[in-house]
Amino acid sequence: MDKNKLDYFRNQLLAMKEEAEEQIKGNDSYNSAKEFPNDSTGELSTIVNHPGDLGTEMHDRETAETLKEAARERLRDIEDALDRIEEGTYGVSEKSGEPIPEERLKAEPTARLLVEEQAEVEETRRA
Repeated sequence: MDKNKLDYFRNQLLAMKEEAEEQIKGNDSYNSAKEFPNDSTGELSTIVNHPGDLGTEMHDRETAETLKEAARERLRDIEDALDRIEEGTYGVSEKSGEPIPEERLKAEPTARLLVEEQAEVEETRRA
């Protein structure tokens, strides 16, 4: 792959990395700042730590943690792709050694495998 194309993908990956890092930080802020005030905001109960609030809070925290973990995983994939650019192996299937088509890399810049190879991996996981 030529230098201009590698620069294009590197820039795309760096933008994706920044976005993933922001998602992780955003979910950290959400977890640390989450409050359930029981004043005149339309709460049904003035009881502090109402069971409904606690259930909602637990659900919200679990959702935020799931999103944060997905962003961490995405960040790992992005950093791995950036490493492959530096190593000179970006755009080459880790399974077959065949070049990954640019269309696939444009759709999924972190791709490690050809579409067919990825389908095989996913099929194996489901079995």
